[in-house]
Amino acid sequence: MANSDNGEISAWHYSSGQPVRVRWGAGVITHLEDATTAPPRDLFVAPGLFDLQINGYSGVDFQQDNLTLDDLQSATRQLRAAGCTHFLLTLITDEWSVMISRLRHVRALRSQSSELESAIAGWHIEGPFLSAEPGFHGAHDPSRMIDPTPEHIRELRSFTGDDPVLLTISPERHGAVKTIGLAVSLGMRISLGHTNASVETLHRAIQSGATGFTHLGNGCPRELDRHDNILWRVFEMPELTVSLIPDRIHVSPPLFRLMHRLLDPSVIYYTTEAMAAAGAPPGRYKMGKKEVDVGPDQIVRPPGQPLFAGSALRPVDGVFRAAQMLNRPWPETWARLSEIPAKFMGLRNELAVQQPATFCVLKVKGQNQLEDLQAYVNGMAVAPGGGSAE
Repeated sequence: MANSDNGEISAWHYSSGQPVRVRWGAGVITHLEDATTAPPRDLFVAPGLFDLQINGYSGVDFQQDNLTLDDLQSATRQLRAAGCTHFLLTLITDEWSVMISRLRHVRALRSQSSELESAIAGWHIEGPFLSAEPGFHGAHDPSRMIDPTPEHIRELRSFTGDDPVLLTISPERHGAVKTIGLAVSLGMRISLGHTNASVETLHRAIQSGATGFTHLGNGCPRELDRHDNILWRVFEMPELTVSLIPDRIHVSPPLFRLMHRLLDPSVIYYTTEAMAAAGAPPGRYKMGKKEVDVGPDQIVRPPGQPLFAGSALRPVDGVFRAAQMLNRPWPETWARLSEIPAKFMGLRNELAVQQPATFCVLKVKGQNQLEDLQAYVNGMAVAPGGGSAE
């Protein structure tokens, strides 16, 4: 098949398990129909992955003031080569003026490239309105934490225009519940996280419009009160759509399995929380003003500290690690890093007629052995190293 924005492919639909033929023209899916002949048994087609928390990738740290267009494009192409066709560029805790300046900068970079405008679906602002309590602040700098105000929320919206925005916030901070209501009224999605809020405060945040919880099991101390802790509280709040990091590190496999038993499957989505070391070899990397070490085990830590600081997980690896931890076939976990997070943000990311021809073709042996992945963006094949294939 020639690499152009027109083409077709026959494969097994990842969700229905039925053989389908996908045809596209001018980068848009024109037909999604039953295949006339059975495709190879190991060939599947699925929507591209959609990650709501990307802090950096492939050696590029998005928390730098001097991030270049070339670096952002390079990271984006590597993400797409790993199956992640859309993401929310995430900025983490710093001085508010610095965060706003970085947001203006990366938004300006995105406006210079149709490729970036297609890939960067919006922005995730994780901080600085988080808990400064030990353990709950995680790798975020507690000295930079502040209480949110209506002025912060209006300023954030003024600099993001109509873009989708996900804001992670700790509802116990002074004024947080009120500002959650304002942010929701301005079209933002609110996810609670890095929080030790009481049941009562969590309920008030939900009543004000919070609908998500950011990377449950992370952003909290290693040791928790067995009678009352943030995990138990969230487990009893079905109104929240919960993200998990499926790397076997941030959430242990037994806890990961328990979470899937206790929470409704429709309210779980996955995120990598990838930082610069994701898709890159072990070494030392920048994360904002800090440096972090990444060993062969892919654990990201500040030098000499036990805290986790983002992850080195590739998006497609997250899907298959989740399937392996759950001992379930990978099609059951794929939607949790593609369609479900997009739906949480009020966006579409699916295989459907008149939708962009942006999808992944996978070769999978057995139940969960990924042998090959080819991403397509607007009908164009993405090269293994990023960019369009020749």
